[in-house]
Amino acid sequence: MKILVVDDEELLVKGIRFNLQNEGYEVITGSNGLEAIQMVQNEHPDLVVLDVMMPEMDGLAACSNIRTFSDVPIILLTAKADDIDKLMGFDCGADDYLTKPFNILELKARIRALLRRVGTPDTTQTGNHLTIGSISLDLDARNAYRADELVDLTAKEFDVVEFLMRNANRVYSREALLDTIWAYEYRSDIRTVDVHIRRLREKLEENPAEPAYIMTKWGVGYYFRK
Repeated sequence: MKILVVDDEELLVKGIRFNLQNEGYEVITGSNGLEAIQMVQNEHPDLVVLDVMMPEMDGLAACSNIRTFSDVPIILLTAKADDIDKLMGFDCGADDYLTKPFNILELKARIRALLRRVGTPDTTQTGNHLTIGSISLDLDARNAYRADELVDLTAKEFDVVEFLMRNANRVYSREALLDTIWAYEYRSDIRTVDVHIRRLREKLEENPAEPAYIMTKWGVGYYFRK
């Protein structure tokens, strides 16, 4: 597995690279947002660890740009702990968010969790699909379709819609979705779920303002209507 680490703090990058290499990962590095974009295009990493505050181009802009051509899992690093900054990161297409200073063990755990969910790409079509109405998921290729048209989802967005479709008509609270899909306690960022639901509606629903599939049960949570 190849991991791209992009941060303008040289010592931090060295520390992350050392620890990830000890875990058996191949690690490539960059120091600004423009390099991040170029390296994703040229090196095709399996995951990106991307700092927010960088010269040339910040991590949020780089993340948004990467999302125009790649669904590679992205973990954002930032010194800002405000909820609004984290939500901006998710709006840009990030899959996860870690506030500096952080424990390297937590970073490694989040990397493992994301890579497990993405899995190893399989180009063989086996017919392993999950379909409800006009929404269909190819579970092997991890592709999503609306009315047979391919929809570009991030790794985390795919996880959310797959889970909801597998458990159609069952309502899940935000806390339950965080615990199940993100696989760790994320209580202070509970609006993360709302951001992902909104993005999924924009991508999968014919009319996001009046969704037909990804539903809200007010005061309880979300469910996929079958």
